[in-house]
Amino acid sequence: MSGHYFEFQHVSKSFGDNAVLKDVSFFVERGETAVIMGRSGVGKSVSLKLLMGFLQPDEGRIIVAGQDVTSWSEKQFSSIRRRVTMVFQSGALFDSMTVAENVSFPLQDSEMYKDRDAADRRVEELLAMLEVSDLADRLPGDLSTGTKRAVAIARALAEDPDAILYDEPTTMVDPLMAAHVSDLIVKLKETLHKTSIVVTHDTHLAKKLADRVIFLAEGHAIFFGTWQELEQSRDPFLRNFLLQDQLIPALDATA
Repeated sequence: MSGHYFEFQHVSKSFGDNAVLKDVSFFVERGETAVIMGRSGVGKSVSLKLLMGFLQPDEGRIIVAGQDVTSWSEKQFSSIRRRVTMVFQSGALFDSMTVAENVSFPLQDSEMYKDRDAADRRVEELLAMLEVSDLADRLPGDLSTGTKRAVAIARALAEDPDAILYDEPTTMVDPLMAAHVSDLIVKLKETLHKTSIVVTHDTHLAKKLADRVIFLAEGHAIFFGTWQELEQSRDPFLRNFLLQDQLIPALDATA
């Protein structure tokens, strides 16, 4: 058992000759929001898939919900995935279901929401929280990419998980919608206090959210600490990354 909710202990992962993660260590305490940053292809999304059990590490140990899950079976992971949910970059919504049906889908086998009225109330509450109530009867094909992300977040929260993992929540959406999605995630952090990991290359979002930052480069975690410590780093690679990204204007006033 570990005192950390999530932890990588010297984790390595390769795909053929491509070593994506090399001896990576970090931890996230219960209730914290950690942000994993870095350029494309450095293993950010792979890290989330390892935590969810969709991939297995080649070396090292992985802690989820305070338990060593390194050698867990798919069946064991299925219990964890009720407590830890993931918002995929694609949104992964069911095209033939309405927004409300998508959000209610995880509740079908839930003991807590066996009563249909209770399930309906939960869905209404989540749609309101994510500001998509007026889209309840729409199909995903009618929605913008950013709105799909908001619906996917509502669905991930349906069973009231302990933790939520976000894979590039503001990528591939227009800047105004990206600002809106980031504001929603900040609101969820402030109101629900869930343990979260956000994979992003968006420094404006990271600065608003991060209790801890994990910065990946060439397979290594070259930085692990607070945002303030990241901004104070003298590392030339980190300074260059932050400088380049700060040239991209943030469209929301709270950035």
